Amino acid sequence: MEKKIQPISGYPMVLVVLVVFTLAGFNLAIFSPWIGVVLIMSGILTVPGFFIVEPNKAMVLLLFGSYRGSVKSDGFFWVNPFMSKKKISLRVRNFENKPIKVNDQIGNPIMIGTIVVWQVEDTYKAYFDVDEYENFVHLQVDAAIRKMAGSYPYDEFESEDAEITLRSGVEEVNQSLEREIIDRLQHAGIKVIEARISHLAYASEIASAMLQRQQATAIVAARRKIVDGAVGMVEMALEDLKIKGIIDFEEEKKAAMVSNLMVVLCSDKSASPVLNVGTLHQ
Repeated sequence: MEKKIQPISGYPMVLVVLVVFTLAGFNLAIFSPWIGVVLIMSGILTVPGFFIVEPNKAMVLLLFGSYRGSVKSDGFFWVNPFMSKKKISLRVRNFENKPIKVNDQIGNPIMIGTIVVWQVEDTYKAYFDVDEYENFVHLQVDAAIRKMAGSYPYDEFESEDAEITLRSGVEEVNQSLEREIIDRLQHAGIKVIEARISHLAYASEIASAMLQRQQATAIVAARRKIVDGAVGMVEMALEDLKIKGIIDFEEEKKAAMVSNLMVVLCSDKSASPVLNVGTLHQ
């Protein structure tokens, strides 16, 4: 477990070192040279104990391989000079994971890219529980993306019964991704602030086929709307003609009129008028 410590300030120790070197100089020049040499060696051994901690950074202290604590407060400090010091950044970091090829729930190859915002929360876990915690973050994010993508279909075209898809369920999918990353990175003392999808698309080998399928689906839906509207307009026209008594159609002529109106209303091109200079029966 992480243990926070507050070492002594380095400023009083600077004065102590200066006094030691001053006494060493006097002894070398006036009194006992051996005492001067001992004082110089003592001062030199004291100097490695000084260190500086910048804001939002921490220092992990070890004494002969044993963990002694972590310094998280910024300032100028002094500790046992035999302690080894390892600096760790506590600043918020983010990286954009380049799109990787994964399979969705149905097995379609898709490309997903993510943005993850994180920071070190437990210096002990980050330094001792994993090897190279930064590389650990990248690898675990990739693994979380693959697991999350396999839980949802890409869109509703592939699975009409799916309540959440990668395309439509943006909030739910991002929350699922964030939970998955948090579970994986907590072993390294990493706090995940935010994780979201930044890129989502079909893989190149199936992108063109899927685009044609989506276009065909859109065309069919649009045609259905046009037909529904045309049928309503024809019904309204026949009803108005019957109520106002403008003309009384026989069933054969009514069918011909309905056919002509449907062609005109549903066609994707402008109709070309044809003048009938005879009777209605010609």
